[in-house]
Formats: sequence, structure tokens, C-alpha cells
Amino acid sequence: MISSDVVLAEGVVIHHPDLVNLYGCRVGAGTRIGTFVEIQKNAVIGANCKISSHSFVCEGITIEDGVFVGHGVMFTNDLYPRAVTPDGNLMTDADWELIPTIVREGAAIGSNATILPGITIGRGAVVGAGAVVTRDVPDYAIVAGVPAVVTGRAKDAPALAARAVR
Repeated sequence: MISSDVVLAEGVVIHHPDLVNLYGCRVGAGTRIGTFVEIQKNAVIGANCKISSHSFVCEGITIEDGVFVGHGVMFTNDLYPRAVTPDGNLMTDADWELIPTIVREGAAIGSNATILPGITIGRGAVVGAGAVVTRDVPDYAIVAGVPAVVTGRAKDAPALAARAVR
């Protein structure tokens, strides 16, 4: 389902629009969205991104231009999730704190990675498949593991940096 409050820029491709769930979000020009993706309200996806199937982009997530999000990537936006308040009532939006996350231009996130809230994934960074990102990722770093740690530098870092300066 694509809600009427979704803002889709020119050239957005949504594979199987009947098998996605988009509401209250913005998606930039030329971005491609795979099957079984959910993008929630107040999430922003930049231009020329690829959001692969089965990924979840929750409220408070900003993904800049040219970002690759692999299959089954899970973003989170709450450090202490609960269903009910201490007195047993079902929680509402007023009962929790939204913690935003940003993925900078040209980053790539491997399949099945989990991104904790409040994280910045740097420009041109690469997050390995299955990584659990618990802290900021520097520009052009490669991170992998649980928790994710820096294991190297992106091979294309100089080209990405030069392009960002233009």
C-alpha cells in the first residue's frame, strides 16, 4: 500500500507497489524500492538510492542520495522499546522518544544489517552483511560484526570524496 501522503519524486521505481507499505514518507528522484519494504512516516529517502526487498525504514530515518540498502536491513528508532507503560497501559506516541538516524551520501548497508537508533553512517561507508551497528560509522569506513567494528576503508573512497566536493 502506498498512502496518499507519500511524496514520490520523478522517476521513483517501486517494484510491486501492492507489496510495499509506504506512508507519510518522502522518496527522492530515481530511487528504486523493492518488494516487501516498509517506509514509515517522517522517513526521508534521497535520490538514486536502492532500498532492497524486505527492508524496514522506520520513522526518524534519513537516507541521503546514492545509498544502497541491502535485503532485510532493519532500522530502529527507540533505545528502550516497550509495548506498555509501567502502569500497564498500551503505549502511545507520547510515551516514547524518537531517536533519529542518518545515512550519509553514497553509503552501502549489507543485507540483514541492524542499525540501532541515534547512529550516523558516514559518507561512502560500507556496513557488512549481518552487522549490528551500535555506534557512528566514520566516512568511507568498512564495518562488520556484532557489534560492528571498523575493519578497513572503502576502496572507492577517493572517488567518492572527490565527487562529494563538486
